[in-house]
Amino acid sequence: MLYERYRTEIVPHLMKELNYKNIMQVPKIEKIVINMGIKEAKDDPKKLEGCVRDLMMITGQRPVVTRAKKSISDFGITKGDPVGCMVTLRGKRAYAFFEKLVRVVLPAIRDFRGVSADSFDGRGNFSLGLSDQLVFPEIKYDQIAKVQGMDICIVTTAKTDREGYYLLKALGMPFRD
Repeated sequence: MLYERYRTEIVPHLMKELNYKNIMQVPKIEKIVINMGIKEAKDDPKKLEGCVRDLMMITGQRPVVTRAKKSISDFGITKGDPVGCMVTLRGKRAYAFFEKLVRVVLPAIRDFRGVSADSFDGRGNFSLGLSDQLVFPEIKYDQIAKVQGMDICIVTTAKTDREGYYLLKALGMPFRD
């Protein structure tokens, strides 16, 4: 399991690589947030239910339905309308999802050449987007209501992008060279 490997192999490696004196300085994955924005959530509750079910199958945790914080007349959204769903994974579940992401999901994408290292936010957190949920092995094509993309944000305890890069690289994230 990735969490055990992180504690036994990756932490000593990162301490040496980043010249840390204390084990508590070593960055770790704090949480992973998976978000699906659904345009038709207000008009068609079936699509929202389908995306909630898909996200629950992917993560093993019940998603929270996200609602609009304010009204936007150009988009036809009023305050309180459902606009998507999200899941926050922490601890061992976050590491298990990350392992599935880098070992199964990303290699299954057609013409995948690695993820861009430019997707860090300046504080060591990494974000990526997937165009559809079908790359996950739990999702069957004939069971989905709608092909839906998702945003995955990996929040780390790293202070800089360099530390976050070394952490994710050591955990197995396939970065483009």
